Amino acid sequence: MDEEQLWIQQVLAGDKEAYTHIINKYKNQLYATVLRMTRNPQDAQDFVQDAFIKVYRNLDKYKADGPFASWLYRVAINHCMDAFRKKQYSTVQVEVDEEKVVNPNHPEIIFLKNEKSRQLERLVATLPSDERLIILLRYVNEMNYEEISEIMNVPLSTVRNKLHRAKKKMRETVKREGGYFHELSNGG
Repeated sequence: MDEEQLWIQQVLAGDKEAYTHIINKYKNQLYATVLRMTRNPQDAQDFVQDAFIKVYRNLDKYKADGPFASWLYRVAINHCMDAFRKKQYSTVQVEVDEEKVVNPNHPEIIFLKNEKSRQLERLVATLPSDERLIILLRYVNEMNYEEISEIMNVPLSTVRNKLHRAKKKMRETVKREGGYFHELSNGG
């Protein structure tokens, strides 16, 4: 049994302190993903906190037949999407100092430090929320198509089509703006 499953069993057995381990393991990645969805640090913080509460309350519903991370992300992202629909939530571009909100040694922060990454971030921010989410889950969170399909509760073919469409839109934007982004130009 892996460490994560042990924590889950401990929480279900009444050890509330064990949940701290789960939070610590996923809070930075989940926050970074939600921040990119909302583009608002305070909303992202609120959504992540609410998501962890929801996960805690529903931990007994987690079936160990799939990765816990996929289930956690599905709960969190569904929570965000519900909030977007209820509030007619609109994302606003906000400049975020990622080093203050996420561990500076996190691989994602290291990746984001170069200019190509900044350009990619700007391109991703222009995508519709569903396509942006698929790009983030695939390339930032390194999830496979099946995990993304499960998290978003859409068919595998939809994930593939939306990912293809999102990459095509980004390539077209780069060409239109006269920029050069090697990975996108080569279908990366």
